[in-house]
Amino acid sequence: MHQYYVYIMASERRIIYVGVTSDLYARVCQHKSKLMPGFTSKYDCTMLVYYETTESIVAAIAREKQLKGWLRKKKLGLIISVNPLWADLSADWSVPSEMVTST
Repeated sequence: MHQYYVYIMASERRIIYVGVTSDLYARVCQHKSKLMPGFTSKYDCTMLVYYETTESIVAAIAREKQLKGWLRKKKLGLIISVNPLWADLSADWSVPSEMVTST
């Protein structure tokens, strides 16, 4: 049995990114360490503020597309409905040392 995740990363300024993955821990670590160039790295989206799970990759991709099609206001409402304080749901996860970037 596999699990797939639709997730939302956010920056301190509440810029948000919607993604899908089969390994939430690894993907969040990649975003936090900014190893992958792109939107989340550019806009410092390093906080996991929302996620949901499914056992179907087809359902996960469909849900990701659905969320990406929503207006920003509706996405913010979804986040606030389960995480009103915008807490980083991965704050207590440790990032492997090989993923830590030096500044």
